[in-house]
Amino acid sequence: MVNVEIKSGERVDTLVEGRMKIIQSPEVFSFGMDAVLLSRFPKLPKRADKLILDICAGNGAVGLLASSATKAQIIEIELQEKLADMAERSVELNGSSTQVRVICDDLKNTLHHVASSTVDLIFCNPPYFKFSHEKSLNENDALTIARHEIKTNFETICQVAQQALKPSGHFALVHRPERFLELTDSLRQYNLVPKRIQFVYPKLGSEANLVLIDAVKDGKAGGEKFLSPLIVHESNGNYTDEINKIYFEEKK
Repeated sequence: MVNVEIKSGERVDTLVEGRMKIIQSPEVFSFGMDAVLLSRFPKLPKRADKLILDICAGNGAVGLLASSATKAQIIEIELQEKLADMAERSVELNGSSTQVRVICDDLKNTLHHVASSTVDLIFCNPPYFKFSHEKSLNENDALTIARHEIKTNFETICQVAQQALKPSGHFALVHRPERFLELTDSLRQYNLVPKRIQFVYPKLGSEANLVLIDAVKDGKAGGEKFLSPLIVHESNGNYTDEINKIYFEEKK
C-alpha cells in the first residue's frame, strides 16, 4: 500500500470489493450513496485520450469510483481546501495519480484548467439546497457549503458545463426530485438537453429522494428516456439486487 498520511478524525473506507480506498471525515463531508450511483450512471468514455471532469468533487469519490472503469483522464475540481486535500491523498492512496488530478479552485474558474469544448463527460454532485439569509446557517461551515448553494448555484454549474463540454458531450448529475422541473429548465437554458432520467426510491412504496440526470450538450429536443425506478432497499432492509450490482460489480 502507498504510504499516505491519514489525519486526525479521518478514516479510510473501501468500495469496489475493497479495491478502491477513499479518505473520509465526518467533520467535513462524507460521500454517500448519491456519489456511488452517479459514478455508475452515465456511459463512461473508455479511452485514455478522453477527458472526464468532476465538479463540486468533495472528497473525490465520484471521480475515483469512475476511474476504476475507464482509462480516461479525470480532473476533479473542489473549492474547499480540506476536501481537496483529502481527495488528493485518496488519489495517491489508490495509485491513481497518473490518471486523476485534483484542483482546489472555484468551479467558475474551470476554464483556467481545461480548454473550452474539450471535456467528454462532466460529473456533478452539487449542493442540493437553496440558500437563504433568513435561515440560521454558518456560511463558512464545510458541511453547510457542501449542502447549500452558498458558493455556487445550479445555473452557474450549467454555464460551466456548457462551456467545458464538447458538442454532444454528457453532463451527469444527481440532485433532489423536488427541484426536478427547475433543473431541467436550467439545463435546457444552457443547451444541455436531458436524455436519461432515473428516480431513486429508498424502498418500494416510498417517495423518490434522488434523481439522476444525463444531459447532452446541444442535443436534439425529444427522445427523453425515463428509466425504471431504482429501489435501494428490500422490505427487510437489505440492498436490492440492482444496488448490490452497482456497489460491488466493477464496470469494464
